[in-house]
Amino acid sequence: MRKTRAYAITAEAVAKERARTGGDVSQIDVTKIIGLDVLELPDVGHSDVRLKILAVSAEHNVDHAALADTVNITEARGGKIYPGNSAVGEVLEVGNQVTLFKVGDIVLTHCNGEPDKYGFPLRIWAYDQPDSIGWYSEEAVVGDWQLVPAPVNCGLSLWEMAALPLRAPTAYHLWRRGLGIYRLKVPREKKAVLNVLSFGGGVGELFLMLANFEGHKAFFCSGNPERRAAIEAIGGIGIDQQAFNRFKTKDDIKAFSKKAKELTGGEGMHIVCDMLRGPVFEAGLAVQAREGVNVSSGWQLSQNVTYNSTVQSVKQVTIDHMHYETLDGCWAATELYGKVFKPTIHKEIYSFDDLPRCFHEMHENTQTGIPIIRIAAELPAAVKSIT
Repeated sequence: MRKTRAYAITAEAVAKERARTGGDVSQIDVTKIIGLDVLELPDVGHSDVRLKILAVSAEHNVDHAALADTVNITEARGGKIYPGNSAVGEVLEVGNQVTLFKVGDIVLTHCNGEPDKYGFPLRIWAYDQPDSIGWYSEEAVVGDWQLVPAPVNCGLSLWEMAALPLRAPTAYHLWRRGLGIYRLKVPREKKAVLNVLSFGGGVGELFLMLANFEGHKAFFCSGNPERRAAIEAIGGIGIDQQAFNRFKTKDDIKAFSKKAKELTGGEGMHIVCDMLRGPVFEAGLAVQAREGVNVSSGWQLSQNVTYNSTVQSVKQVTIDHMHYETLDGCWAATELYGKVFKPTIHKEIYSFDDLPRCFHEMHENTQTGIPIIRIAAELPAAVKSIT
C-alpha cells in the first residue's frame, strides 16, 4: 500500500485535552488534538481516483470533532478519524472504469457521504460516514462520484476555489430552499424584490452573493469587517453583529429588531439564513417579515432551538433545516464560481505543517476570512498562474 502523511483526531487526544481543561471547551487547545499521522492508502479500484491534494479549507465540523461539544464523533467512529471535507486536488491515477476524469485534471471534492434516494446526504464524508477518510492529507484515494471538475478559468485563485467545495453547495441549497419556500406563499408578482438577511461566516456570505445576484436586497450581520466590506462592495448592507453584543440579552435582540425595521421600511426580512443556532436563531426570528422563511444549517452553538410557535404561526413563518446539497447540486453550485461566488479568505495561507495552528485560530475566531491550507509544496502547471 502507498503511504501518505495525513492529519488525524483520536478519541484519546480529545479525552486528554477535555480532562486538562475540566471540560471547558473554550479553553481547549485544538493543536493538542489534531495531529500528523501516517495513513495507508487503499489500492485504486475500478471506479477510484488517486489525488495529490493541493489545497484545503478549514471547516468548523473539524472543530466540533476536536471539542466533542455536540457529539463525540471520534469515539463514535471507533476512536480515530481522518478529517477534511473539501479540497482541490490533481488527478494522479484513475481506475479502469473512470471516464469523467484523467491524469492531470484539477478537481474538487465534496462531502456528501451517503446520499438518500432523493440525493440528499444521510451522513457527511470524513465526519460521521463510517470508514470515510478525509482530505487533510498529501494524497487520497476517492470514488469518482466524490469529484467535480475544478473551473480553473473561472477568475478565482486556487485559494479562493479551495474555500468553496463545502461552503458553495451549502449556500446554494440554502438559497434555493429559502426562495422556493417563500415563493410557495408569496408569488413574484406580489413581491418581486426581497429583503434577505444572513449571519456570520463564509456560507452566509455566499448565500447573500446569490441573493444579490438575483436582484434582492442583501443584509449581512457579521462581526467580521472584511466580510461586511465584501457584501457592501456588491451593493449589500453590512450590520455589525458586535454592536448588538452578539445578542446576549433580550434588549440586544430588541435593538437589532429595531435596526432591521429601520433598514427595511418596517417590513422586516423575508428570508433569513441562520447558520449558528444559539442566540442568532432568536435574533433571526425577531426580524422575520410576515410569510418569511428561516433556513438554517449546522450546529455550531447548539443542537436544540426553541421558539414561540404561536407567534410564528400568526406571522406565517416557515422554519426549515437542511444538512447539505445533493450531488447534482454540488455540480450546479460549481458553475457559479467566480460569477457569483467570490469568497473572502483569510490573509494568511497556512502551510501543511501549520494546519493545527490554523484550526486553533479558527477556534479563537481571529481569522479575517475563510482559512486556507496549502498542502502541496509543488503545484502543477495548470494552477501556478492562479496562486
